[in-house]
Amino acid sequence: MSKRYLYIVVLSIILLAAWLITSALYPPYAAYFPGLAALLLLDIYFWYSIRKQVSRWHRILSFIVTYLYWVPLIILVSMTLASLFVPIESWNAGWRTYLMGVVFIVYSAKLFAVIFLLLADLVRVFRHLFRFLKQKKRRVPELPAGKAISRSKFMQNIGLLGGGVILSGLIIGMVRWAFDFKIRRVNVAIPHLPPVLDCFRIVQISDLHLGSWTSHQALEEAVIMINRLDPDLVVFTGDMVNFTSREAWPFRETLSKIKSWYGIYAILGNHDFGDYVDWDSKEHKEANLRELEVFYQSIGWTLLRNRNEIIEIEKDTLAIIGVDNWSAIDRFPRYGDLNQALKGTENASVRVLLSHDPTHWETVVMKKHPEIDLTLSGHTHGFQFGVESRNFRWSPAQYMYRYWAGFYGKRSKSGIQYLYVNRGLGNIGYPGRVGIYPEISLLTLQPEAQEY
Repeated sequence: MSKRYLYIVVLSIILLAAWLITSALYPPYAAYFPGLAALLLLDIYFWYSIRKQVSRWHRILSFIVTYLYWVPLIILVSMTLASLFVPIESWNAGWRTYLMGVVFIVYSAKLFAVIFLLLADLVRVFRHLFRFLKQKKRRVPELPAGKAISRSKFMQNIGLLGGGVILSGLIIGMVRWAFDFKIRRVNVAIPHLPPVLDCFRIVQISDLHLGSWTSHQALEEAVIMINRLDPDLVVFTGDMVNFTSREAWPFRETLSKIKSWYGIYAILGNHDFGDYVDWDSKEHKEANLRELEVFYQSIGWTLLRNRNEIIEIEKDTLAIIGVDNWSAIDRFPRYGDLNQALKGTENASVRVLLSHDPTHWETVVMKKHPEIDLTLSGHTHGFQFGVESRNFRWSPAQYMYRYWAGFYGKRSKSGIQYLYVNRGLGNIGYPGRVGIYPEISLLTLQPEAQEY
């Protein structure tokens, strides 16, 4: 057994012992320990794959590269230890966002490289095994290999090159594309649309995640773009914050500048309920949610919690229906009550539902509520990473969500029902965007049919 694998085995035993101690002393953090241990093992494996090459470089360069290699791990361990004493949701938003961003970027690149290094090691193992069996059978020594690059070396190079590309791409996504707001225009054809609602303009934003914003300037620019669209109605489809309601207050003045003719309506997403914070008591968690409700009042937005508002335009009505987060995925909460929210909308000319998680549309709305014409969702962020062109779309989000970004339509017995999934205006986890840009949606209602 090589020293590399021996070290990994010994370290694994040490980590197992550390996990048992953590489970006994800090039970809430035990669940995170296997992930940290896996990243440490990944770091060690990758380092032993490149350290010989790094050692051949100039001494100063070798020292710098070695130091920088281990910095993300040091940051991750330091953040974990610090969170034992100061909850991460209490940290400065800028420091928290960028520290987590650095860790995410570096380990994403390392993971890609390690996959190919592991494949290269497997190729090398099978090659040695094949040669051993062949020599044992024929007892003829192998001829020396030529100068052509071996298959395993080729895979190693691909892994290192690919890791470098991912690293540079994610860095650019953080400094260049994180706030590269895109306006996406969609015409929504509703055959029974009253003439007075023809060309009614709805601007949708979603997933602000204000705890990840480090600058007011970018949000100010987004607000200007929204107001220039001169919307009849603005809707926000959830996830105002990451952890706690106090993340929202620094942006109160900026968000209060958004204007529309018929008001601004909002709902709560999964992050808004404070479910990702270890609260001292149920009362503190409830107080946090009440604070968010007060925040919405202070900026002049109408928060719809399992209820609706009827907008009267001349003799016709538009029902804006809002539900708390409801997801078909078990790890996300199901607070929404659509039946309650629909009460009083029976005579509305058009019904628009605001529901944060798009799985609600395919699981409940499409099956039980054909009277809802249009559902507006967010939540997925389009994974903040992917490829979107005229003829091709791909994102890791599509492996979790059937409807992950953009405009969808399905025919039902009562006609056509639509879903629009906004890609989000903010970000969480990775403070950037690659290929899936932050979005402001402009949905224009019209009576004419169109392809979708």
